Amino acid sequence: MKIAIMQPYFLPYIGYWQLINAVDEFVIYDNIKYTKKGWINRNRYVGGRTFTIPIKKGSDSLTVVEREISEVYDRKKLSRQIQSAYRDAVYLKQCFPLVNSCIMDHRNNLFEYIHRSVINICDYLNVNTKITVSSNINIDHSLKSQEKVLAICKAMNATQYINPIGGTELYDKAVFQKEGISLNFLKTKSENTLSIVDILMRNPTENMEKILGEFRLV
Repeated sequence: MKIAIMQPYFLPYIGYWQLINAVDEFVIYDNIKYTKKGWINRNRYVGGRTFTIPIKKGSDSLTVVEREISEVYDRKKLSRQIQSAYRDAVYLKQCFPLVNSCIMDHRNNLFEYIHRSVINICDYLNVNTKITVSSNINIDHSLKSQEKVLAICKAMNATQYINPIGGTELYDKAVFQKEGISLNFLKTKSENTLSIVDILMRNPTENMEKILGEFRLV
């Protein structure tokens, strides 16, 4: 059983989707602390432009699932901005309905809004990996960092845990091995660090299976 665990991100870069596609089950955190300076509710698209989903004010201790989207969030405006930015993209007509549906989703809970977009994009990419919400797993959720990841792995009977390459300093292969779990890091071969929207606008759906496989495990 291969698993990966990640925070929810809105329309994240291709490496996120490669990670989901590389495992049997993908755990998405809902009960992890929301970080204001992180990328959970913002991303970059063509030209390095950034979009942000505004969040209602709340305690810094709130988790992602406890965060609500602000009433000032203009979904139609963001949809128009992205459509305009990619007006000359070859596959605009093909993929814009997907992008628009993710943006226009009615949910106001931040986690539920992002979770739905992850499911929608997986469907579009024909990625059939099971997606599990972290709070539904029977572990001690007060655990942190590597200990929490190990607890999730053991609860799910994982034999392999795959993490993005950026986590090499966070996790110890020897510690995982001691628990009978192999630890690998996924390094994407793509140089495109923009939102998945950018790749979808430039590639037909039939190319996406190949793109999803363009990574290596270390």
